[in-house]
Order: sequence, then C-alpha cells, then structure tokens
Amino acid sequence: MLDAAGLLRAYDEQLRTDAETPSAVSVTRHGPLRLVTFAGGRGFVTYRDLGGGNADETARLVREALRHYQADPAIDRVEWKTRGHDHAPGLHEALVGDGFIPEEPESIMLGETTSLLADVPLPDGVILRRVTDERDVRAMSAMQDEAFGDPMPNRMAEALLRRLALDDGMELWVAEVEGQIVSAGRLEPVPGTDFAGIWGGATLEAWRGRGIYRALTAARARSALACGKTLIHSDSTAYSRPILERAGLVAVSTTMPYVWRR
Repeated sequence: MLDAAGLLRAYDEQLRTDAETPSAVSVTRHGPLRLVTFAGGRGFVTYRDLGGGNADETARLVREALRHYQADPAIDRVEWKTRGHDHAPGLHEALVGDGFIPEEPESIMLGETTSLLADVPLPDGVILRRVTDERDVRAMSAMQDEAFGDPMPNRMAEALLRRLALDDGMELWVAEVEGQIVSAGRLEPVPGTDFAGIWGGATLEAWRGRGIYRALTAARARSALACGKTLIHSDSTAYSRPILERAGLVAVSTTMPYVWRR
C-alpha cells in the first residue's frame, strides 16, 4: 500500500507526461513545457517541473508559451495547469501579468482503486449504465452543463463525441431515473501507467446527498480494475472531495488552472 508521498511520486512520474493529454491534436516541447493543442481552439500548458529556474526564467517561459498560442488564430483559450507542490517562483505573478485569470483550486486526489469498490445502495428507480450513443452523450453533457453552471453549453458534448470516435478507452457513465440523467462522470484509463482518472463528476442539485455519486464512482472503479488499473486519480472540487476522502482517496496536493482568453 502506498502512502501519500508514494502516491504523489507515482502521479508525478507516470501522469505528468504525454499520458496526461491522450486526445491532443499536437504537442510542442518548449524547454520543460509541453504546449498542447486540443480540437476546438483550446491550448493547454503542462510540465513535469519548471527546471528549477528563478522568477525571471519563469516569466520568460510564460511569455514564450503565450506567444506560441497567440500566433495561431484558431486558439481562443489557453489553460496553464499549476500544481501546489511544484517549485515555481514567480509563476502566479507572471501568469496574471500576461492576462491569465486564476480559477478555483481543486484537490489532487489519489488512491488505490480497490478503496472505491463499495457496494452503495441506490435510491428506488435509479439505474447506472455506460453510454456511448450521441443522444445519451448530449443528454449527459446538458445535465453536467446545468450542474456546473457552464456558460458555454454543448462544448463538452462535441469534445466527448470526438473522443468516443477515437476509441481511446474513455468511458462515460450515468445515473438515470425514468429516462432522466441525474448524475454522470467519465473514466479515463491512462495507457502505460497504473492509473485511471475519474473526471467530470456532476449531480443535479435535487439528487445530491443520496449516495448516487458515490455509487457512480464505485462503478467506474470496478471498470478501471477490470482494465488492470490499480490506482485512481482525480482533480476534485469541494463537492466531490469529501466523498472521495470517505472512500479512501487522499488529497496529496492542489491544482489550479489559469486561463487566458483571446
């Protein structure tokens, strides 16, 4: 059994690579940075570490990364993914100074897949199932947009449909009541690693607090284990973190996106 330090070490070594961005259209290496482009005009900056530089070197990397995306008129949004345990002098100041806006921090949750395999009773009438067809994917995404208050509805549906067409291992799971999707999330087994990610967990407000999200998490964990994935990772909001902590995952660090929009 891995302790928190061992889990974080596995996360840094196995996930902070190209395994982090399996659906990328392109990846450009720039020093320690990986400058990723996704379909739909989205840029994404990530890295294993910043190479131990000082604040001036960090500021230079930020400027050069932004210049890379500004040169592509198809890119209208760039996310720079930070981690709280990194040594990154001057990063906040450099990002804000170049027009990046910090969003809400999330907890990096890690743990063994078996810790999530609880047998959770569901409320009467609730069923869990995996979805693949377009109608279900669009209904799932609309529910998540409502739950998250997403100001850009339908964007995620298009991205998920593209991912399903790639057949890259991603799984979409929903909880449904009389044909209405009330909770959903996806599972992303990471090739070449011990990890699977659980992402996008959302439940409509009227259905929260009934064990549905916990049951949906257990269903995804069972599927992950069937794929040979012994470790789980998730970036969790304040809503999902307590559920995952009760299930046995550990908050090992934080992550906060900084977003630039053209």
